[in-house]
Amino acid sequence: MILYLAADLIWASKIKATADALGLACRPVRNMEMLEARLADCDVKALVVDLDVAEMAMEMVGRVKGQSGKGAEGRREVRVLAFGPHVARDALAAAQQAGADEVMTRGGFDHNMDQVLLRLAGAGA
Repeated sequence: MILYLAADLIWASKIKATADALGLACRPVRNMEMLEARLADCDVKALVVDLDVAEMAMEMVGRVKGQSGKGAEGRREVRVLAFGPHVARDALAAAQQAGADEVMTRGGFDHNMDQVLLRLAGAGA
């Protein structure tokens, strides 16, 4: 399962439609409670966060990367992709420093969304 946090309906729709077309399980997370619930009850392979949702995106990156890797419960690593506007260099750098596995501009993510989602869905396999 791929989880995603999107700033608006346009990005949420693009991510969901692309995942659906590829046959990938993909669900939104809009807050920390939803993220915690999905992590607890789903086989989460990746989290995609839109850096336009700045505080929430960074909190989610920190939560997922703080618990990534195989722990006592045998949990596998959850990969994190953060994307944002190309002019938001500080936000892109902050996401990388917070532990995001990949950081992309919006254009880069939009242009390669199908390949990126397929790659993320295979993470940990």
